[in-house]
Amino acid sequence: MSLTRRELIGLLTSTTALALAPHCLLASGTAETFYRDAIVIDGLGGPGGRAVDGEMPLNALELADVRASGLTAIHLTIGRVGTMPSLEMFEHVVTDLANWEAEIDAHPETLARIRTVSDIQAARDANLTGLIYGLQDGVAFEDDLDRLRTFQQLGIRIIQPTYNRRNLLGDGCMEPADAGLSRMGKEAIETMNNLGILVDLSHCGRQTVVDALTVSTRPMSFTHTGSFSLAEHPRHRTDEEIRAIADGGGVIGVYIMPYLARGQQPTADDVLQHIEHMINIAGEDHVSIGTDGYVSPTSLTEEYIESFRESIQSRVSRGIAAPFETETGYLFASDLNTPNRFETLADLMLERGHTEARVKKVLGGNLVRLFSETWKA
Repeated sequence: MSLTRRELIGLLTSTTALALAPHCLLASGTAETFYRDAIVIDGLGGPGGRAVDGEMPLNALELADVRASGLTAIHLTIGRVGTMPSLEMFEHVVTDLANWEAEIDAHPETLARIRTVSDIQAARDANLTGLIYGLQDGVAFEDDLDRLRTFQQLGIRIIQPTYNRRNLLGDGCMEPADAGLSRMGKEAIETMNNLGILVDLSHCGRQTVVDALTVSTRPMSFTHTGSFSLAEHPRHRTDEEIRAIADGGGVIGVYIMPYLARGQQPTADDVLQHIEHMINIAGEDHVSIGTDGYVSPTSLTEEYIESFRESIQSRVSRGIAAPFETETGYLFASDLNTPNRFETLADLMLERGHTEARVKKVLGGNLVRLFSETWKA
């Protein structure tokens, strides 16, 4: 019996098949040849996948998944999110940085450091996956902007001023007051511009985004989000916000999260609908992919299900959860639960009539351009 590629992907949506299927069987369609030569960047993600919040050191299978992914680089979240003393958050960031630096040193055949745009091309040429360090919350420097220079020196290249809740810099997307940036928040944006750190507004409140647009002199990004027009959710961006970021030269990344399908398990079609809507609103030069997930596929074991349930309960209790975060809304797309999901998406975009040039932009070309315009100090 022979299967078409689409039949195979359909078969692999079951947990058992996903666990048993060889990675080499997936995404072998028309995108394979040009995909190997493209720069492919996950605008928000991470190596690994064994646990809800990741574990180190990476094991052999996880490293093999990174190599199979074809990713040139991954924007990796460093530190934690949510309310805690600023100095405590700072310590978490430094510790996390040290751990990931050790991982790169331990696996030079797989991982590389990304500090400059030229490092991205070097990683591509060497068939390595580079790690781009970023923060998803500004709590670690909310009371001391001098720490931003320290973070820049340590390799942080992307920072969100706020996560879902309020901090001293401004309001996140789950803060009902939606009061925007504080005076310190505006100074933080200016400082990041001057240091060559990309400002990421993915979790920011609506007014915080408006304020950032008036302050920033460099392009900004929503590295991982969805379209509010397709699925109303506070984490999603309106068409007006999408146009504003694009008009400023920025890039909007589509994630792979249950919110794309209103809390249901998303599919590749959901992801592509949001990508195509972004292209229609912002133009093909301003759209990317930021999965907000791990490279390795998720196996719905009893251990994972229990760990995920505890994580959601913790996020709810701390007030950082968003609507449609449920104990059964797992953070992957049913037919993209493989390391080479980017190649599968590229193949599907070509099948839907998108040009190779456009697909390469969405895979990573647009982010390379954005980094070249924002990382210059």
